[in-house]
Amino acid sequence: MRKSYWGSVWSDFKRNRLAFAGLIVVLILFLIAIFAPLIANNKPYIYISKNKTYFPIFFDYPELRNIDLRKNNIKGFKLFPPVQYSYSEYDLDSIVIKPGPKHIMGTDEQGRDLAARMIYGTRVSILVGFIAVFIYVSIGILIGAVAGYYGGIVDLIISRFIEIVICFPTFFLILTVLALVGPSLVNVMVVIGITGWTGIARIVRGEFFKLREADFVTASRASGARDRRIIIRHILPNALAPVLVSATFGIASTILIESSLSFLGFGVQPPTPSWGDILSQSRDFMDFAWWLTLIPGFAIFITITAYNLVGEGLQDALDPKSVSRG
Repeated sequence: MRKSYWGSVWSDFKRNRLAFAGLIVVLILFLIAIFAPLIANNKPYIYISKNKTYFPIFFDYPELRNIDLRKNNIKGFKLFPPVQYSYSEYDLDSIVIKPGPKHIMGTDEQGRDLAARMIYGTRVSILVGFIAVFIYVSIGILIGAVAGYYGGIVDLIISRFIEIVICFPTFFLILTVLALVGPSLVNVMVVIGITGWTGIARIVRGEFFKLREADFVTASRASGARDRRIIIRHILPNALAPVLVSATFGIASTILIESSLSFLGFGVQPPTPSWGDILSQSRDFMDFAWWLTLIPGFAIFITITAYNLVGEGLQDALDPKSVSRG
């Protein structure tokens, strides 16, 4: 039985062991980001005391708000997450403590558990990566589709505009805009999104140039289909494969940009944890608190490597010269 196109792509992708391993890492990061409150929290899943059952991690109980259920003098059955700390919880008795049984990744200069902050930092990296890429992919597809489909003077104007935007150093442009509007999670996502669309636009433009004179497009025009329908229903689905590859690489680049911005103080602001911010705070303790540098740095490296491996695997699997589709 002949496989579908995407079935063949998936088969080719799975044969690439490095790419498949990268996909597994990406999926693990997704799960960590989604279930962060269930992995690191100073509240238990369940607390049973005096025939009363509570679920503090899921619901707010007024009688438990000012009680630290982790203390031994609080009697009853308690089931805590693997990391029993909140990302914003301070412990002045545990400042810059190296990894151990109590804090598996150590603590920072304010006594905050590094494991909890790394887990919640995963959320920020994934969120910024995907939303920013979604924004600039949407902009790039719109601009590239118009330029590639209509050609002529429309393409000339748009192409010159793209070349002008490319001339600006993207990272410094992002820094300038954030300095004006102020650093925040939303601003970081939007600014990266509106400055990174040029590559996608050029890819889509090239694909539309190749496809606009194809037989199925000519048939659609002959049947009376409008330009919008031809662009959205006929050409765009056939032009998305290289966009998907570029977007995967773009997520890795966006995560690195966000980490760099947070490292410089222009990214996500405290108390929201970010890998770049954690790495930035480690600068004064590099000579003895190695874990504050190594752990977030390694997380950034692994994440970017995983997305790049997935992107390369997709690029090879979508190659029309692939053996399984040859």
